[in-house]
Amino acid sequence: MAEEKKYTARCMRCKTNRDVKDPELVEIRKGVWAVKGKCAVCGCKVYKIVGKKK
Repeated sequence: MAEEKKYTARCMRCKTNRDVKDPELVEIRKGVWAVKGKCAVCGCKVYKIVGKKK
């Protein structure tokens, strides 16, 4: 079973860095990846650019 990587992103509602619940990797440009999901505390959407590698 593949181990899921933990991500953190800035939550605009909580005003702090929080863990990302249900993270999903998306390619925003050719070779540039981001993680989108929900804040683990309040449930609002969070988004973080993670770089050129998956």
